[in-house]
Amino acid sequence: MTDGPARRWHDMGGDLAGPVPDAEHDFALWEKRVDALVILAGLAGVFSVDGLRRVLEDMGEDAFETMSYYERWVASLNQNLLERGVYSVAELGAKMEEVAARGTTYGEATDAGR
Repeated sequence: MTDGPARRWHDMGGDLAGPVPDAEHDFALWEKRVDALVILAGLAGVFSVDGLRRVLEDMGEDAFETMSYYERWVASLNQNLLERGVYSVAELGAKMEEVAARGTTYGEATDAGR
C-alpha cells in the first residue's frame, strides 16, 4: 500500500515555507503588461489557466529558483501561444530582433519611431 501518488517538485502543500511577506508590491509596467496579455489571450480563446499551469509545472525546479513570478508567466504564455500556432519561433525571433533594434529604453524606442 502506498500513501498516494508521488509529489512533484512544485507541490509544496503542507510544507513549511516561512512567513509570507505582506508588504505591498509595486508592479513594474512590464508585469502589468504580462498580466494583461494573459487575460486577453484567455478572452480570445487561445490560452487558459490550465495551459498556464501545465507549462509552469513542466518548467522544472530551476525556473522557480531563477525566474520571477511574471517571467515564468510570460514564458508559459509564450509556450502556449507557440503550441496553438498563434505565431512561429521564426516569427517570434524576427519580432524580437525588430524590437531590440528600437533601443533599450522607451525613450530610444520612441525616438526611433520619429
